[in-house]
Amino acid sequence: MQSVQRFVPGRKTDMSDAQWLCQLAEAGLLKANFVPPKPIRQLRNLTRYRKTQIQERAREVNRLHKALEDAGVKLDTVAADILGKSGRDMLDALVAGETDPNVLAELARKQMRKQIPALRDALAGHFDAHHRLWIDAILRHIDFLDEQIEQLTGMIEQQIRPFAPAVELLCTMTGIQHRGAECIIGEIGTDMSCFASARHLASWAGRCPGNDKSAGKRRSGKTRDGSKWLDFALEEAAMAAIRVKGHYLEAHYRRLKPRRGHKRALGAIKHTMICAIWHMLSTGETYRDLGGDYFINRDPERQTKRLVAQLERLGHTVTLQEAAA
Repeated sequence: MQSVQRFVPGRKTDMSDAQWLCQLAEAGLLKANFVPPKPIRQLRNLTRYRKTQIQERAREVNRLHKALEDAGVKLDTVAADILGKSGRDMLDALVAGETDPNVLAELARKQMRKQIPALRDALAGHFDAHHRLWIDAILRHIDFLDEQIEQLTGMIEQQIRPFAPAVELLCTMTGIQHRGAECIIGEIGTDMSCFASARHLASWAGRCPGNDKSAGKRRSGKTRDGSKWLDFALEEAAMAAIRVKGHYLEAHYRRLKPRRGHKRALGAIKHTMICAIWHMLSTGETYRDLGGDYFINRDPERQTKRLVAQLERLGHTVTLQEAAA
């Protein structure tokens, strides 16, 4: 009777929901959630906080660009990195009160000195006291964030030392660097016995298609929500992997993108990577790339038919002849 009353309008409260969950827990009808061991949880706290500091630094750099644009200083049109050594010297000089474009351009170092004429034009703005205070505050905040990120990186290296073999193992996969491996281990740990299979890990991470069906019709294939921190690390790794030519992940992405679009193709790459991570951490084997020609060699006859049909649609008559052995 009590369970029936929960579905009556006006009877559902937080208290009744809590009581119902307690009854289900007592009956053993609730599945246990994934709770990593304490060392992994501590590592996770550090990697997540470092990520927030990196994101905040990126926001501050964007504010710096906006402040320079407001002052009419077009340094970013000449310097690829306005916070490089040459750019930082010029910004510090501007904050110190120097506004002469000729003097500022002479602060360029090494290869940047080739751009001195362009720098003179880019630095001829209307930089006043208001911009000096604004940009000085931004630069001091960026310096503070750089110090925090460096300090957190040192703490993470100490915390992850017992899991160094797992980090090196993940770094064998195309697209995963040392920092990304630290973040992934901080989210899922190294003990894959918590997940029955690679598919279970992918489902927990929110990297599987949704399963929303009603009356025999599929209404939505949207992926479920997972750890956003793990998704950050996987997306960075996937974006790096699809830029490496001649590898399986890049070929898989290039095959899916024309008909599924960038976002869904990238989601498929993230699913492939998280499944491979489960197998690597479970077996201890390094990543073995299938090669950029995997899909061509998997079914050569189908590939031949597709290319022939493509030529015929362009008005060509194709005659195939077996190559000499």
